[in-house]
Amino acid sequence: MTGKTSPHPYAGMWVTADGNIRHALLPNGRYDEARGRRESAYQGRYVVTGDHIEYWDDTGFTADGDFVDGVLYHAGMVLYRKP
Repeated sequence: MTGKTSPHPYAGMWVTADGNIRHALLPNGRYDEARGRRESAYQGRYVVTGDHIEYWDDTGFTADGDFVDGVLYHAGMVLYRKP
């Protein structure tokens, strides 16, 4: 065993339909959220258990969401995977 782990299948870029909110779920368990023209508006760590995601912002804010049929539902937002 090499000690390397594969990135979670949900790692990648997730965006709202209008492109205003963008979540980069990084393979190392960190995320970077952009809002509008503000890059890195929020950053922190995340953990995915099954189809549920928990976020812990570096400022202490917490949030969660669920992946359903390839769509991320998070804090009243609907995000789609960006190819």
